[in-house]
Amino acid sequence: MIPQEIIRRKRDGGELAAADIRSFIDALAAGRLSEGQIGAFAMAVWFKGMSRQEIVALTLAMADSGDRLQWADIDRPIADKHSTGGVGDNVSLMLAPIAAACGLAVPMISGRGLGHTGGTLDKLESIPGYMITPDADLFHRVVKQAGCAIIGQTGALAPADGRLYAVRDVTATVDSIPLITASILSKKLAAGLQTLVLDVKVGNGAFMAERNQAEMLARSLVEVANGAGVKTSALITDMNEPLADSAGNAVEMRNCLDFLAGRKGNTRLEAVVLAFAAEMLEKSGIAALPEEGEAMARRALSSGKAAEIFSRMVSMLGGPADLIENPDRYLARAPVEKPVAAARSGWLAACDARGIGVSVIDLGGGRRHPADRIDHRVGFSELLPLGTRVNAGEPIALVHAADEAAAERAAAALAAHYRITEDEPALNPVISGLV
Repeated sequence: MIPQEIIRRKRDGGELAAADIRSFIDALAAGRLSEGQIGAFAMAVWFKGMSRQEIVALTLAMADSGDRLQWADIDRPIADKHSTGGVGDNVSLMLAPIAAACGLAVPMISGRGLGHTGGTLDKLESIPGYMITPDADLFHRVVKQAGCAIIGQTGALAPADGRLYAVRDVTATVDSIPLITASILSKKLAAGLQTLVLDVKVGNGAFMAERNQAEMLARSLVEVANGAGVKTSALITDMNEPLADSAGNAVEMRNCLDFLAGRKGNTRLEAVVLAFAAEMLEKSGIAALPEEGEAMARRALSSGKAAEIFSRMVSMLGGPADLIENPDRYLARAPVEKPVAAARSGWLAACDARGIGVSVIDLGGGRRHPADRIDHRVGFSELLPLGTRVNAGEPIALVHAADEAAAERAAAALAAHYRITEDEPALNPVISGLV
């Protein structure tokens, strides 16, 4: 296998044979390719695309590049959810323990921030001691005993995707349907899932900005996953504003704890979390209908059972056992917190969600290069939702920054990301489709 010949063939629009794709991915996993070659391959795929057969071959090759997990001794349905990425999207943190509280086993393999979007693993790393890459035995034990475990890819699980994922992040090749499909599903196939529900984001804060793009990605994911034997569906959700009222790492973890404590009801975030819980439970056969699944999820929250499972998962993976009871003891706060004032009176009508994600990176809460260290303290909280009436000078958010100068820059940037109008806006539904 000559890597540059495979790159050239895809660059020129040719269709790659499954054997060539597997050879390229095997070399990638073995460390025999340079970052330049990986980036060139990703860019060729970005420009020329892949057929469905090529995507299947790429997904299977990446899934087979490492170990495949087995769950024969667990008598619960093995289920998971994955998001294509957004801003203020911390659904997975609450959904996994809710689903586990309702009778599912959820081995959730998550990723770091990608481009302007936040990463579940980066949020979890704001918890002192939390092990995002436990060995296989501990991962299995946590899923069996707690009901869920949210971890990152270990070196043994889809290692080819781990390296390709990092290169895509810094080469402007994130928003490629074939690469997104293979990246998501290779991890899910390797995790030994029986059912999967996908959150495909659409809007200015998503990788798929247009509805037709989101539908194409949802169909690609669902068809490839079902073809590989995993019962899969996808919900299309809105990402024209941050989903939660926080964007960052420790600030989103606080948001998660507040949600599990019942303090985030009647929000867009709650609507999405409960919809995905309902879909997971119905797809796995625990609930006969999504409405029944949503009722079960609400009971798991209100009873405190979901919070209890989250605490157990955190403790078993090395974090503090009393995180929910004492978040201020463990989640670091930024030294500077500054309100962001509304530029004028009126209605919050629109925002640049992608710009808000980039502003988190500018604060130090994301990466420009794979090796960058993240400041987990920084970000935005108390973000007001679109459709809120504000007066000039009233706070629309709170900046968390490492110093005063960074706070000033971030506050000015965030204010510029919002459009305030005299007329009340018509808002997008948070969930707009099912594939």
